[in-house]
Amino acid sequence: MTDYTISTIFPLDRKANEKVTQLLTQEGIRRDAHLDYTCAIYDKDELIATGSTFGNTLRCLAVSSHYQGEGLLNLIVSHLMDYQFERGNFHLFLYTKSDTAHFFGDLGFVEIASVDGLISFRENKKTGFHDYLKTLERPTQAPRKVAALVINANPFTLGHQYLVEKASAENDLLHLFIVSEDASLVPFSVRKELVIKGTAHLNNIIYHDSGPYMISQATFPSYFQKDQQAVIESQARLDLEIFRRIAEELDIQHRYVGEEPTSFVTNLYNTVMMEKLPTYGINCHMIPRKTFESGTAISASIARQALKDGNWALLEKLLPETSLQFFASKEAQPIIERLQQEKDVRHY
Repeated sequence: MTDYTISTIFPLDRKANEKVTQLLTQEGIRRDAHLDYTCAIYDKDELIATGSTFGNTLRCLAVSSHYQGEGLLNLIVSHLMDYQFERGNFHLFLYTKSDTAHFFGDLGFVEIASVDGLISFRENKKTGFHDYLKTLERPTQAPRKVAALVINANPFTLGHQYLVEKASAENDLLHLFIVSEDASLVPFSVRKELVIKGTAHLNNIIYHDSGPYMISQATFPSYFQKDQQAVIESQARLDLEIFRRIAEELDIQHRYVGEEPTSFVTNLYNTVMMEKLPTYGINCHMIPRKTFESGTAISASIARQALKDGNWALLEKLLPETSLQFFASKEAQPIIERLQQEKDVRHY
């Protein structure tokens, strides 16, 4: 194999970035909007291989069809792994097309879950997901009726509280998963605190951090999907395949989800969930949203806008007392200042 050098592609290098985009397009991949580092291999002036990272994921990996079989993918992945290790990211994830998944198996990435013929979700720890399942807290005695709820709570509203209360009242035990990825305007540590305080009156809840396995829209790749609907549907199917494994581990028979009529993304995700979960033996309960005033659904996006605007009269109709107390405190000031600096907080 010819000796090749790996080059960093800097964000302001327009010519190099155009070549990266061109190679990705040539190999049937759209460039991901979420990238924080990109590298490439050149043969003279021709860019022949590329790869990128975002957080602790590897993404947008491509080798020119004219150079495949020369071990370039191995070079790119090894370089990106070294780069991640230097940043302190030792537990790495990647998504790949199912028809190329075996290449990454040879590079030490073990499959966590897959959607047939579409996507394989992998990690570089042989027993990573198995170890995560074993860390999930369990009740001391096996309850008869067990449910699960996954929330981001950005921030925790009366709508979230209503949904948790309903799931708690209708089941002997509720496993409440809080999305732990810090991709929200309200940090995870605060979101978790507000969820726990806002549900402290309920005595049948086990709280869980979602960890790196429950997939978010920020980490899920769109770069080899044909359109937005395909992205959402495949994300939902992959996410539910992972949830099925969690449900088996915790004996979960029911999952609750809030109705989301105004969001195309969430509504489509919920539709896939309603269709798919029963095939796993899990009942899916879609709960109508709690409303205020003229029947407007309470939402975290309205609450974020109210926080940005300093509209406390509206916040009193949207947030439980525990959340209101926090956002009125000095501790919340940096979060509110960040909200005020954002152009659009509704769809964050």
